[in-house]
Amino acid sequence: MKVLIDECAPRALKSFLSKHGHESLTVQEAGWSGKENGELLAEAETEFDVLVTVDTNLLYQQNLAGRRLAIVVLQSSSNRLEHLRQYFPALALALETIKSGEIVQVGRTN
Repeated sequence: MKVLIDECAPRALKSFLSKHGHESLTVQEAGWSGKENGELLAEAETEFDVLVTVDTNLLYQQNLAGRRLAIVVLQSSSNRLEHLRQYFPALALALETIKSGEIVQVGRTN
């Protein structure tokens, strides 16, 4: 699976994903730093299978209907690595079953 890691997600996610057989790039490595969400989604859809983000507002700010790109939202009290790392195994499981266009939320949902 080819995974794009959003700017707000920790870079440590890249090494975790590679250990689980996924090819991944950060938004910065893809050369898309600073792009607005709509533009980022359109670009990502042409080269990636999944976007991993911690931006919970993405689901409400963008029209995601009809998108080919799958999205995994990591939810936590913050986007700091020490808070998100506990959800990495659940993310790996989600990537095993996610389908094109699906949106999956992983982590603390309250």
